[in-house]
Amino acid sequence: MIEFKMPSLGADMDEGTLLQWLIQPGSSVKRGQVVAVVDTAKAAVDVECWHDGTVLDLLLQPGDKVPVGTPIATLLEAGETAATARRPARAKPAATPSPVPTAVATAAAVSRPCISPAARKRAAELGLEVSQLSGSGPQGAVTLQDVEKAARPAAPLDRNLAMRQAIGAAMSRSKREIPHYYLSEHIPLGPLMAWLQAHNAELPPEKRLLPGVALLKAIALALREYPQLNGFWQDGAFCPAPGIHLGVAIALRQGGLIAPALHDVADTPLSELMSELSELVRRARSGSLRSSELSDASLTVTQLGDQGVDAVFGVIYPPQVALVGVGRLAERPWVHDGQLCVMPSAQFSLAADHRASDGHYGARFLAEVRHLLQTPANL
Repeated sequence: MIEFKMPSLGADMDEGTLLQWLIQPGSSVKRGQVVAVVDTAKAAVDVECWHDGTVLDLLLQPGDKVPVGTPIATLLEAGETAATARRPARAKPAATPSPVPTAVATAAAVSRPCISPAARKRAAELGLEVSQLSGSGPQGAVTLQDVEKAARPAAPLDRNLAMRQAIGAAMSRSKREIPHYYLSEHIPLGPLMAWLQAHNAELPPEKRLLPGVALLKAIALALREYPQLNGFWQDGAFCPAPGIHLGVAIALRQGGLIAPALHDVADTPLSELMSELSELVRRARSGSLRSSELSDASLTVTQLGDQGVDAVFGVIYPPQVALVGVGRLAERPWVHDGQLCVMPSAQFSLAADHRASDGHYGARFLAEVRHLLQTPANL
């Protein structure tokens, strides 16, 4: 039997709320199939199943909130039956109080809660269980105001506040735990811009390539040569990522940001990468991302040049070990072949984890990115 657990959708997620099941007991599921919708501090996320099997039990109900790693469903493997499977205890939502010892429960059962007659009558009208109400009156008596307060619906989640808290917690952890080092280099982009202009000349607007896509591809190709920057720091050691999946920092319209993954960037043609990036941005801003897109990123890239900044020095998103920042693409004075000229360029920065690499290694990585961008046709 397989336990399907509440997934971790990033370092800033400690718990999740089940919004919807898309499966039922007895359903057959395949690896990669979307089986549930889970609410996090940043978005409602389509959660994919990572196993083939048959659904045995659903351990949560919509609205239940549980910590990451809590079993939320069980699956039967091939050849298993419900009779032979060992069923785990049903998951307890985070808000559920701890079980009360028997002696205390018995004492509570024989003692009547202190509540005014008016409050008791109003609780009955509203269908509220008196024993579940908290009192604010003398000696903890339940007042009419307490009953009315309990009947009011809970305030809706302040998504922006929750997101700011989640981002703050993750970045505080990053700066506390990761020994960052920073490097930067201005990279000339004249060859890239000339190549893009020629490439896009005969294409309709919706098929044209943007510079940012070429930059992502160059970073991914450089990571093939410098794999110590593409992976995770886990259990006191560097773990290389199974693929080059770049997290792309996307600003959300309601505030905050999210960094879902573009998968297998080094192996994807530029035209496909452009389509995938456009679709990823659209779905991130409409709140329809998949769990794999929030958990697979092996290095994050943040491009803030469109906001007018010359450089960005980011904070590594744990458990990743590096982040690349790209500033504003602009024409700047440049010396080329001993001659002063004007050249399109952008400042690239690298934030890296000193436990996984050192400055010399990071400098060579940036040099490789620069080299790749001088021959853009090879991307």
